[in-house]
Amino acid sequence: MNSKTKFICGVTSALFTAAMFTAPAMAKPNPNQSAWENANPNAKFLRCGTEDLTESQMQAAEDQFRKFSALKGKPTKPGGGNGGGGGDGGGDPVVRPAGSVSIDVYFHVIRDDNGNGGNTQGEVDAQMQVIENAYSGGSGGVPTPFTFNLVETTYTNNSAWYSASQGSAAEQQMKTALRVGGPETLNIYSYNVGGGLLGWATFPSSYASNPDYDGVVILNSSVPGGTSAPYNEGDTGTHEVGHWLGLYHTFQGGCNGGGDQVSDTAAERSPAYGCPVGRDTCRKGGEPDPIYNFMDYTDDSCMFKFTPGQAARADLQSFTYRE
Repeated sequence: MNSKTKFICGVTSALFTAAMFTAPAMAKPNPNQSAWENANPNAKFLRCGTEDLTESQMQAAEDQFRKFSALKGKPTKPGGGNGGGGGDGGGDPVVRPAGSVSIDVYFHVIRDDNGNGGNTQGEVDAQMQVIENAYSGGSGGVPTPFTFNLVETTYTNNSAWYSASQGSAAEQQMKTALRVGGPETLNIYSYNVGGGLLGWATFPSSYASNPDYDGVVILNSSVPGGTSAPYNEGDTGTHEVGHWLGLYHTFQGGCNGGGDQVSDTAAERSPAYGCPVGRDTCRKGGEPDPIYNFMDYTDDSCMFKFTPGQAARADLQSFTYRE
């Protein structure tokens, strides 16, 4: 991965590319407070603040996705020909070949006014390597179409942004000032996230309604070698990029309904913490909860894979909304 580093002090302007489709605004993301009730002692942090949709919100989002996907069509493999695969993949092959979709990444390190609290370039590079390894299948899951090109690392000293809470004016100001590119460009913001959260992200379908807000936020101490054990191996970044590509939590919807809209991830009543081998909250007759999946809440050392269905869904979501 090639990258360059830039120090930013103050506000910069960015040019945004309009999305092909206009998506209805989602409800303001809220942390899943019920996760605390299901947590084990490892749950020092509520892993993710990305919104868990209600059944009606899920239905609306999926109806919209099917409509827009039908209008745009499916991505083609190199050399022509339809890639095949359904909306959730259902275990089908990935629509496009592994590593064939390169995503440019801008990594924004926020520090306080005195320059304290940020990540080093080495930590940024290590975080990007974890993400690359997860999406290439190097950690043990299936390979996905995505590879990540770190274009630039920016450093900004701003105490208000350094402690910006989810959905706050400070977060909106930070992203409006720093964000680079259009819907196809991944912007990651790393700082001292509060509220017990490790991070959050936006879904592809919400880009058109608020392009400035698009991107991934991670706790700066969740990077490899950070201090937020057991969440300090970089998989908060992996998890949040999954949302950015269109994946829900594995426990979305609990044991009923459409769940996470992927047929090869087992239903799960609630988030899993630690690494509870054999956990089966929906009593699926021997099919355990997907505790090893990047889109659950388990310790970084426990999660290591995406499924074929997740890879296919992320590809179609990304193609529909981000290309």
